[in-house]
Amino acid sequence: DALIAEVERQGLTVEWIIETHVHADHLSAAPYIQQKLGGKIGVGEKIMVVQETFGKVFNEGTEFQRDGSQFDALFKDGDTYEVGTMTCFAMYTPGHTPACMVHVIGNAAFTGDTLFMPDGGSARADFPGGDAGELYDSIQKVLALPDEMRLFMCHDYGPNGRDIKWETSVGEEKAHNIHVGGGKTREEFIAFRTERDAQLGMPKLIIPSLQVNMRAGHMPKDEDGNPVLKVPVNGL
Repeated sequence: DALIAEVERQGLTVEWIIETHVHADHLSAAPYIQQKLGGKIGVGEKIMVVQETFGKVFNEGTEFQRDGSQFDALFKDGDTYEVGTMTCFAMYTPGHTPACMVHVIGNAAFTGDTLFMPDGGSARADFPGGDAGELYDSIQKVLALPDEMRLFMCHDYGPNGRDIKWETSVGEEKAHNIHVGGGKTREEFIAFRTERDAQLGMPKLIIPSLQVNMRAGHMPKDEDGNPVLKVPVNGL
């Protein structure tokens, strides 16, 4: 609501509401924002892979379309689109999930869960369809952008009690990222990421988040049209 109020205060027009991937730890507000402000909801075209994977986990019926049609637009690697007078482009960056995309808008890139702040490192790669090697390769694509490119994070956990941050730069990540900075090799990253991920529990909201977010933020419905969530006992 605060974000919507700020958009309205500035008299802005919303053209896009972009999901960098299907988040597993919170529910998307994309439909709510769209209802209030308009705009198209977009996601990477590999959402279909995610829908297929978790459609099986949650035993979804044939009424659950696995073609990404719940979204208004599906981005491919290298796709361009306009926001006002700016030409923006989408980068396919799998690893955390098969559908992750980074969006470069002007002099800023929105990294989703590909990278965290330099002292936060990188996102996990152990969800179904995740891959530590792919994540390393995707991070290298981001780090190939100009050093001065601003990077906006999707998450920050305030390591060592510091204040929450959300912006850094390509140059800062290359020099100081604790997981990939300073010339760390692909093999080193895969070994670290695999060991680290084995110690992590599932996000608290993963069960509702996946079911809602793979539907572009809409609640699943039962055969009578009532909102419903499933809880698989051994699926995750």
